[in-house]
Amino acid sequence: MKTISNLLLEQIKVGDTASTERVLQVRDVRAWAAAFGEIGPCDADSDRQGAIAILSALLTALVGSALPGPGSIVHAVSVSLTEGASVTLIDTPLTITLTVRDIQLATGRLTLAGQVTNPAGQPVITAVLEVSAPLKSERRERIEHRLDGLLHRCAGLKPMLTGIVHPCSAEALAGAVEAAQAGLITPVLFGPEAELQRLAKAASLSLDGYRLVDTSGPEESAMKAAMEAGSGAVQALMKGSLHTDVLLHAILQKEVNLRTGRLISHCLMVSAPTYARRFVISDVALNIAPDTDQKRDICQNAIGFARAMGIETPKVAILAAVETVRTKMPATLDGAILAKMADRGQIVGGVVDGPLDLDAAVDAEAARIKQIRSPVAGLADVLIVPNIEAGNMIYKNLAFMADAQTAGLVVGARVPVILTSRADTGDVRRFSAAAAVLYADALAKDPSLLTPEVAE
Repeated sequence: MKTISNLLLEQIKVGDTASTERVLQVRDVRAWAAAFGEIGPCDADSDRQGAIAILSALLTALVGSALPGPGSIVHAVSVSLTEGASVTLIDTPLTITLTVRDIQLATGRLTLAGQVTNPAGQPVITAVLEVSAPLKSERRERIEHRLDGLLHRCAGLKPMLTGIVHPCSAEALAGAVEAAQAGLITPVLFGPEAELQRLAKAASLSLDGYRLVDTSGPEESAMKAAMEAGSGAVQALMKGSLHTDVLLHAILQKEVNLRTGRLISHCLMVSAPTYARRFVISDVALNIAPDTDQKRDICQNAIGFARAMGIETPKVAILAAVETVRTKMPATLDGAILAKMADRGQIVGGVVDGPLDLDAAVDAEAARIKQIRSPVAGLADVLIVPNIEAGNMIYKNLAFMADAQTAGLVVGARVPVILTSRADTGDVRRFSAAAAVLYADALAKDPSLLTPEVAE
């Protein structure tokens, strides 16, 4: 949650400014096109028009969130594309700024100059907004949504020394370098040195300044990286191009000293364009058909992860196909048992309820119609899925058909493990690296996120 407050007319002076940064993605333009009736395929011209429309909306959104803030009324907006400016708007860091140009005390109105600038400081869009200032002071709690906020929260943290395990593909190597360039990690590369150098040269990537640990193949890469993580030589691990089971086999070896006595599981944070809050799904990648005890660990891991991501008291929904207990449907029994385990202190740090079907878990109106009385229904921060098939399909539906932002992490070991897919974009790799940095920082401050005291 983030608290935003407003400014009254007497608190505002000419020259006051507010700004925000945004990197527009193709997914943003697709969402805009779907909402406003553009059903043709995206091309350069439609991408640009969609981006301009979105940036215009961001200028007005900045009025409501910062200058003057909640309670403001926008009366008129005039937007112009700057002649001669670069029109590359997708995948480009842009700065959106409002400046108070005129104050009319008699009417309570402000004239604001709006501007969107590219990384070179060139104005791409200019605007003039006529706005009424709020009439009373307000403070509002805003639910965090987009995963860009994870990157912003890492800005004051030191880059995390991260073992990149066998990054023997252009995508895996580029993902590590991009995370390093974003100031999130300092990579230590585990793999055949000659092959890594060849890949870097072919992809025009510089490995200067990064430590390379030469290995003979994926098994040795995984074992050497896990040993360094267990000894504290690196603070996190990132999967490269090797198979997941090879990496996990190394992590789970007793002599590596990464096990905590609890099941390791995968947590995925999701921001979907059409859903107003980000949430966590678990487990979508590791545990195939977990039993009740394993789901307990998955649930506890997800609570710790969600808290590290800034959700103070996560509301956890144990998902099933229906919201009532059916003895022939094991997922409903697990939901009821896990909810009662939470009541008895066997799961701590969050509010757990189940069984809940997906619509009741995330939609308050659906829960009302179904007459479900629950502190979690319609407000779920964490979704615990019945099995890997259900979780994986939800995740891939959101990522590939709904343009959701995602960040995935394996938790339950002594260090976070960034487990990205070969099909993941650079954004997913960066968001996942940011999640690992925040998780490691939270664990350093509060080890109970990983090993809480629970009733036995």
